[in-house]
Amino acid sequence: MSNKRETGHAILSLAIPTFGQLIAEPAFILIDTAVVGHIGDASLAGLSIGSTILLTTVGLCVFLAYNTTSQVAALMGAGHKRRGIEAGIDGMWLALIIGTAASLLLFFFGGELCALMGARGQVLVQAELYLQAIIFGLPGMLIVYAANGIFRGMRKVRITLVAAIVGAVVNTVLDLLFVLVFHWGIVGSGIATLIAQWVMGIMLAIPALVWARKFGASWKPRLEGIASSAGDGFPLFIRTLALRLSMVMTVVLATHMGEQVLAAYQAVNSTWNFALNMLDAIGIAGQALVATSIGARDRDEARHMTREAARAGFLAGILIGVGMVVLGLIASPLFSASPHVQMLITVGMIVQAVFLPLAGWMWALDGILIGAEDYRFLAYSCTLTAAVYLLTLWAAAAVPWPDDIWRIGMLWALISVVFIGVRAICNGLRVRSDIWIERAIAKV
Repeated sequence: MSNKRETGHAILSLAIPTFGQLIAEPAFILIDTAVVGHIGDASLAGLSIGSTILLTTVGLCVFLAYNTTSQVAALMGAGHKRRGIEAGIDGMWLALIIGTAASLLLFFFGGELCALMGARGQVLVQAELYLQAIIFGLPGMLIVYAANGIFRGMRKVRITLVAAIVGAVVNTVLDLLFVLVFHWGIVGSGIATLIAQWVMGIMLAIPALVWARKFGASWKPRLEGIASSAGDGFPLFIRTLALRLSMVMTVVLATHMGEQVLAAYQAVNSTWNFALNMLDAIGIAGQALVATSIGARDRDEARHMTREAARAGFLAGILIGVGMVVLGLIASPLFSASPHVQMLITVGMIVQAVFLPLAGWMWALDGILIGAEDYRFLAYSCTLTAAVYLLTLWAAAAVPWPDDIWRIGMLWALISVVFIGVRAICNGLRVRSDIWIERAIAKV
């Protein structure tokens, strides 16, 4: 069994580069938020609606990364390298198919979705413009997710960090150029992100295909493999659907609380997603390590990795939470020129930062259970979480909150205590049992 120092090094060596890929889409939205926020409150509120739809779509497809990582890592751990790479290639083909279909649907029906979320007037116009400008970058982003499953499973993840840095630089430069120099408004922001998404997709697809050739794996689409990848990922899709529905309904509630609350929520949510992806990097590192241990049928090592990953997630949550408090106190002017919105941003960031240690612990366990392919449990537990959370949102909507400060504070308290808390209880109880690990080993 690995000692704590070796385990910590293994987690960090995977988590830090993995963080690069995970923050790509939230970082793009964060950059868009910082630039668009200086156009006006209506543009920032419209970005909140449009980016929520985009992030929801991307989030629903996150099984492309999670499922591929687990499959590749388990097959590599069992010594089946060619089969592991082919599973990753199947995931890339599935990503291209889903990304193309989703882009077409959102291009034609995105406006109706924005309206259903409560956008009206100029907020609706801005949301539609952003969504139509960015949406055909979705296939590139999903290819990134699937390709990273290959690199994570092989523990060759530095390329993901390089791709994320290049993507962020491209997005930032083009955002500033298109919005502030060419004055394309929110459309320029969307186009900048679309280009950055495809730059990352190409950067990661090419080396993935090179590795596939090295191990003798075929590049051709295998219908059986694609169907298997889709079938294995379906419970993860249900899991993510439940979670994303919760976040969408939070935006709906924020929308009905007014343009300034919605604008502040968008800024805080952008930083929160960024922070969660830092924490998720630890979970995915644990996911790859546990999946490899399961492939080798090493129960003790898998349990050891679980404990250490959860501990690392909790400690990371403390550190990131401190940083978020500082950011909330000094950086709110970066997101809005409105003093009132700045104050709301500060309140929201402090509330969400207090609960980040719990989120870090929970997210680490989430990654572990995904690595063990405990997908059905995750689908059930996240559906339960969504049901409890939506009931709580419904109750909160009926309360006559005194002012915007109470409203933004309440939103982030509910997210942290209910949305994160219920999942933390479910995941914590699951890893205390032996059911998940025995079922995982039985599948190898």
